[in-house]
Amino acid sequence: MPVAVYVLGLAIFAQGTSEMMLAGLLPELSGDLGVGIPQAGLLISAFAVGMLVGAPVLAVLTLRWRRRVTLVGFLVLFAALHAVGALTDSYDVLMVTRALSAFVYGGFWSVAAVTVLSIVPADRRGRAIGVVAGGLTIATVVGLPLGTLVGQNLGWRAAFWVVAALSLAAAAAAALTIHNGPGGAVRPSVGAELRAMANPRLWLAYATTALLMTALIVTFGYLAPLLTETTGLPDGAVPVVLGVYGIGSLIGITVGGRTADAYPFRTLAYGIGGLVAASVLLATAATRPVPAVAAVFLVGVFGFAVNPALTTRVFSESEQAPTLASALNVSAFNVGITAGPWLGGIALEAGAGYPVVAWLGAGAGVFALGAVVLGAVSVRRAAALVP
Repeated sequence: MPVAVYVLGLAIFAQGTSEMMLAGLLPELSGDLGVGIPQAGLLISAFAVGMLVGAPVLAVLTLRWRRRVTLVGFLVLFAALHAVGALTDSYDVLMVTRALSAFVYGGFWSVAAVTVLSIVPADRRGRAIGVVAGGLTIATVVGLPLGTLVGQNLGWRAAFWVVAALSLAAAAAAALTIHNGPGGAVRPSVGAELRAMANPRLWLAYATTALLMTALIVTFGYLAPLLTETTGLPDGAVPVVLGVYGIGSLIGITVGGRTADAYPFRTLAYGIGGLVAASVLLATAATRPVPAVAAVFLVGVFGFAVNPALTTRVFSESEQAPTLASALNVSAFNVGITAGPWLGGIALEAGAGYPVVAWLGAGAGVFALGAVVLGAVSVRRAAALVP
């Protein structure tokens, strides 16, 4: 595996830590900026919206830019925005920096995915994407608690400075390891990228991504209150269970990265089917600590096992024009990340108990499985038409 793949994984870890850590710093942000917790929570929503928009917009705007220049520039700008955020006393300025940081992060994701897929052999694409996406998984397991720890003891601004430093370190490493040009002899074309969007199988892949992330995040977003209010675990046990979830995620993305290239649809079907089963187990056993924690572990395993296959699936349908297609897949991830907590919030406000979020996860997973089946059938029909 080229060193550049691991460098991009480091960059995703740095940026992903920023994405995750605010969930643990809301009380500090609220008190320091003089706003309520719900208002501070909008900083998280701003990040999701920024990524949703930034991925396709920056993918098109930077289509003909040199990849090394683009990726290093994104990382430096991400670091600079965090420095501004760390220095400000204004909630509005911080909101703008969060949205812009996410905008840049979305663009980085889309360019990084295409870069990785262009520098590894076809039979190692899934494994390479697993390494890069593993940076976000490690950000969940390590970055979130460490960012929270730094923020609680040294102030939330210190956590922002740490992210800025990590981003600059990743930028320096990227400058040394990333090839400075879009691979291939044909210059990237916006028209070709847009024409690739006419492929219906590509939109089935996007639907699978969005539904899968909805199924995963609707449960993860409310996992802490579910464990304390329904399962009856003490508050101190929640970080431990989140660590169990993180271990499961690492196992899942490692296994999925090794099977995604040879068996993309099988990986998706088994992974999503496993997520549905794990969600049902969590919903039905939420009041019992041991099976509930086991279910959380399995949600992490199966929920992340499909990530490499989701990305390589999109690339296989758009090899001649991958940048915009990859960017919209990043947007599809964020559609699910936004929709999951929203659906869970509606159900909880209607009076349902916390196990309902796991039921919603199972339901969204069933729809995702349906999209996988339709995609597989469509690919087989297209292959049958080729003489």
